[in-house]
Amino acid sequence: MLYTEIPNQRPVTPLLDEVDHPQQLRQLEQSQLVQVADELRQFILYAAGQSGGHFGANLGVIELTVALHYCFETPKDRLVWDVGHQAYPHKALTGRREQLTTIRSKNGLAAFPAREESEFDTFGVGHSSTAISAGLGMALARRYQKDPCEVVAIVGDGAMTAGMAFEAMNDAVAHNADLIVVLNDNDMSISCSTGGFAKHLAAIWEQGQFINIDEEGQAFVQDCPEWDYNSRLHQSATDAADNLFKAIGFDYFGPFDGHDVEQLVQVFNALKKRKGPRLIHVYTVKGKGFAPAEADQIKYHAIGKTHASPAKNSAPKYSDVFGQWLCDEAKQDQRLLAITPAMCEGSGMVQFAKQFPERYFDVAIAEQHAVTLAAGMACEGLKPVVAIYSTFLQRGYDQLIHDVALQNLDVTFGIDRAGLVGEDGPTHAGAYDYAYMRTVPNMVIMAPKDENECRQMLHTAYLYPGPTAVRYPRGNGLGVEIQQQLTELEIGQAELLLELNTEHDEGMSILAFGSRVQPALEAAKQLAQQLDIAVRVVNMRFVKPLDEQIIRDLVDKTSLFVTVEEHAVMAGAGSAVNEFLAHAQIIKPILNLGLPDEFLAQATHTEMLQDCGLDADGIKNSIQQTWLKLVQHV
Repeated sequence: MLYTEIPNQRPVTPLLDEVDHPQQLRQLEQSQLVQVADELRQFILYAAGQSGGHFGANLGVIELTVALHYCFETPKDRLVWDVGHQAYPHKALTGRREQLTTIRSKNGLAAFPAREESEFDTFGVGHSSTAISAGLGMALARRYQKDPCEVVAIVGDGAMTAGMAFEAMNDAVAHNADLIVVLNDNDMSISCSTGGFAKHLAAIWEQGQFINIDEEGQAFVQDCPEWDYNSRLHQSATDAADNLFKAIGFDYFGPFDGHDVEQLVQVFNALKKRKGPRLIHVYTVKGKGFAPAEADQIKYHAIGKTHASPAKNSAPKYSDVFGQWLCDEAKQDQRLLAITPAMCEGSGMVQFAKQFPERYFDVAIAEQHAVTLAAGMACEGLKPVVAIYSTFLQRGYDQLIHDVALQNLDVTFGIDRAGLVGEDGPTHAGAYDYAYMRTVPNMVIMAPKDENECRQMLHTAYLYPGPTAVRYPRGNGLGVEIQQQLTELEIGQAELLLELNTEHDEGMSILAFGSRVQPALEAAKQLAQQLDIAVRVVNMRFVKPLDEQIIRDLVDKTSLFVTVEEHAVMAGAGSAVNEFLAHAQIIKPILNLGLPDEFLAQATHTEMLQDCGLDADGIKNSIQQTWLKLVQHV
């Protein structure tokens, strides 16, 4: 059935309501699974509308999820979901159906599979392309323990573009592991899949035949049913290539219709009679069953709450500020090339891709390759810009060190989603980039206080003849005026933004970084009034090189230094200040405010900042308590 609206009221789902555990699903007749799938689709539409979150991918795996839990003895058999964008139906069938409306909210269900949440979540995920490696580890562990079970890794075609997936498949064959890989091929990741692998899959489809499996688990070749392949023809190969998976050493079956639940059940049951590494290739439609999502799969990758009030912040998103700067800079300099690891829309690069297609490189989900690709471009005298999320750059850390920084290559990193990211939770939090970058020689690291400074910092980073990073948060700016004129900032120079009650001899200096500058200013005004002391606020701008001179200039005027950052306190920007003071043998009390040494569960960004004491009130209270204790001991 094709739906056109997201329901505001919980749908009537009598058969689904009987399934609070997969064992109950397995007690149903196979002929009832179509109804279960339809009711589950209706429920996912309703739940996602209540909570917001990942949408199209979940609708696309309804039948697949039902068939998997029906055929395999979960949780004894292991289902390992890749990424987690597709795990809502899995959560609904494993005892969490009525909690699904709380997903991504504070004290609600996690946005992705989480081991602490359910025994059915066999592996916690956030980044893509981990399922085959993790599943292989489970299969080999169970073999060693002489406690065999079926292990099934469900991987999207977009996620299969990452090298880690092929590393794991190569190793699975080497060990002749009893592992099933389900390739969920919907021609998409977040946006359209690109590259040679996508063309290979299209070539497999165009052969007009598929490899079926009989009830005894034996393979046979069969003519494909007359499905509509037109969506794939735009990137098909001229000649159908040999099957890559068979060449590697996997038993290959497919491609099958991923929305034919009864056929999937037959295939999975037959597949269990075989051993060794097996791959089943299924074709699904992202957004299946919801007409608007089928028509615009990129737009409906994720949705907001359908009953939520419209956002009031009219300021541009930082990703859009980056995208506009990228276009403006490219008009001035023909050497600029832009790279993204499959995050065109999220990184604000849609307009650049349209205006400068020959200078735009989407490398698919391959963060390590993205970094080294940029290094190679820089070796040829060009000026590559890598647009990447903070949490995804973690995957390219070795390449950042060895391939870019060690050679002091001219590569600019626009690092989005820095700091807390709200409902996406700990897997996507950009809490560690200061730490993992500032220890690397040759790196320059900047953090803007607002969207205008972000634009000017990107220009500054681009002009700098070496590796640079501009680290900016998710979401909207502050609403400040953005100067169209691109202005180069002096490397390593902070700015003193506020001085209050300077007639007093004693006081505090707040050194704020990036997104915490504005709340630090608000806190400072309250502290100056309540404590009647001198208060100064510095927008540090640069994490590396640190503006050591401005700190030296403040020493004689400061009884307490405070650093504030939306980053882990441990090894963060505050630690850089600590290290400078220690090296300079300057002995002053210092308070470091930032993220605690723990993984923070999902909530809204505002709620998370409040819980961490990093909103204006939290900053003020922490500083005030420290100041009062300091005064008492003087």
